Amino acid sequence: MVRGSITLILLALGMPSLAAAETMSFGDSIGLLAKSCGADIVANCRGVNPDSTRLKECLSRNRDVLSQQCLSDYLTVFDAIQKRIGARVTVANACQREIVKVCGGSTKETSKSIPCLISTPKGISNNCLKAVDDAGYR
Repeated sequence: MVRGSITLILLALGMPSLAAAETMSFGDSIGLLAKSCGADIVANCRGVNPDSTRLKECLSRNRDVLSQQCLSDYLTVFDAIQKRIGARVTVANACQREIVKVCGGSTKETSKSIPCLISTPKGISNNCLKAVDDAGYR
């Protein structure tokens, strides 16, 4: 039951979008959080809604009882998650021309144009390709 709760929490953290190539991927972030803070989450955050904001707040509230490893890693993990989310937001701006002209899409539905941006070699600017990479789409 406890392992199921940790898995559910960690899967929920992975649901948001991705962002910056210089940061950890969501999978790496979640793996580090599970390794460093799994026992602390079970012991101190049981019953907390498993979204990243509430989980981060719970860990922050319980800093005085967290393991040393969790203390050193959890802020890094949540920072990486926020950077990934932020980078996804920039794709619509950086790839606006390509989404409309090359992919025939709409910047209001950027996610539908991602496969086109990734698979179309011609007509995609370096700025757009960097934004797609930073967002973790390829």
